[in-house]
Amino acid sequence: MLNSDQKRAFIAVVLSGVVLFGWQYYFAPKNTENTLKTAVKQEAALAKTETTTSPTSPATLSGSTTTPAAIPTTIVASTLKHNDFEFTINNDLSVTDMKNPNSVFSFGSLSDVPTPLRIQVVTEYGPADLFFQMEQQGKNLIVGKNLNYGVTYTSSIQDNGKVTFNLTSEKPYKFRFVFEAKEKKLDNGQVRQFALFGNDVKHIAVSKDKQEDGTLKWFGVDYNYHLFALILKEKTAAKYKTTEAGQLFVELPTATKSFDGELVFTKKNYDTLISLGDNLHLSVDFGFFAVLAVPILRGLQFIHKYIPNYGIAIILLTILIRLITFPLQYKSFKSMKKMQAIQPELAKIKEKFKDEPQKMQKETMDLFKKAGANPLSGCLPLLLQMPFFFAIYRVLYSAVELVGAPFYGWIHDLSIHDPFYVLPVLMGLAMLAQQKLTPQTTVDPTQQKIMMFMPVIFAFIMKSLPAGLVLYIFVSTVVGVAQQALVYRMAD
Repeated sequence: MLNSDQKRAFIAVVLSGVVLFGWQYYFAPKNTENTLKTAVKQEAALAKTETTTSPTSPATLSGSTTTPAAIPTTIVASTLKHNDFEFTINNDLSVTDMKNPNSVFSFGSLSDVPTPLRIQVVTEYGPADLFFQMEQQGKNLIVGKNLNYGVTYTSSIQDNGKVTFNLTSEKPYKFRFVFEAKEKKLDNGQVRQFALFGNDVKHIAVSKDKQEDGTLKWFGVDYNYHLFALILKEKTAAKYKTTEAGQLFVELPTATKSFDGELVFTKKNYDTLISLGDNLHLSVDFGFFAVLAVPILRGLQFIHKYIPNYGIAIILLTILIRLITFPLQYKSFKSMKKMQAIQPELAKIKEKFKDEPQKMQKETMDLFKKAGANPLSGCLPLLLQMPFFFAIYRVLYSAVELVGAPFYGWIHDLSIHDPFYVLPVLMGLAMLAQQKLTPQTTVDPTQQKIMMFMPVIFAFIMKSLPAGLVLYIFVSTVVGVAQQALVYRMAD
């Protein structure tokens, strides 16, 4: 039993608690800052999960005392459809799917993640995935509102498949865009990359850690002859960062009350990209010799227009290029033939003057002059041919026209490697024949053996490259052997 002093102490504690909690509940000022932080955290957490929670009513950023609408509690998807194009976006502004009738591969395979793109609003407490109350108005218009932050979202699909979207807000906000993809490399050498264009196109491998500032016009994921990109209305200063986790963060440092952008998912057909504008065609990497690559691509397309088989088009185009460059090859072959003729005399000079380097050099130059041979004259024509080789190499490596394009027999897709490695073997044999036919300019047996192994090495390197590219090298080598044999017969 409690004595009288203990009873009085107990009653005092109870009364103190009642007064304290009663005053806190009815009279104490609300902690608006903590409530606001909680609201941002709630919306950020909801963007990453699909679990339901109790609706909350945080204070608005504008300071309004009106009670805002409850934050949506589940992920809800909305889909636009127009001219066989489709676009699906969740109410947290995460893009989950796009369909394009000209694509060969699905949108999901471009990045292998559930949400390849998230659009975030940068609040004073950091970037946040805001939830919107979405309303689909017809098949080609979505309108979404986030009353807690006074942001309105609208999007629709243009006739060419571009998705236009707008973000309007009561106060100026910065925006951040998060692209995500998994690292991957295909057997044909295609690597999943992030692509960014400002003044030129920059490719950054997925999972590479890099951070830069620059001017951007568009950016996104580039993989397997397809492109998913976000296009800004105009070139804009931006901060961007890629991470080892496979994310590309692009943040626009200037706050605005209205932001306009476009999204595009398309197969990287050169002409289609040109028609879409915004220099999207520069995502097709033709390398340093693009000035030659584009006419070669046009030639390939022209031949295919009349002979609808890209394998045949490659063969005919290769023969045509060999004929155009034949004058250069003719001089090279003649020079090599002369060098072959004086090899025995060169060997005698090296043996006779092996201890007198200066005398050996003088006698060698006199022999070259007497025979009308120049060791460098065979190299120069070959160097002049290299731009053509690299240009057509880049065209056949990058051309989306070869995707799904069959040749004959076992080759059902010229953009992937020969499944039975027949073409690499034939290419190696053709190079071996060329090696046998080419005059040996050295008497060193070790060097000769190394040169004989080169066709095997090339065949091994080319076994995983696109069949269309290997077909070109094989045909080019065969035609080169025929031209070389013709020149040698004429020289004799």
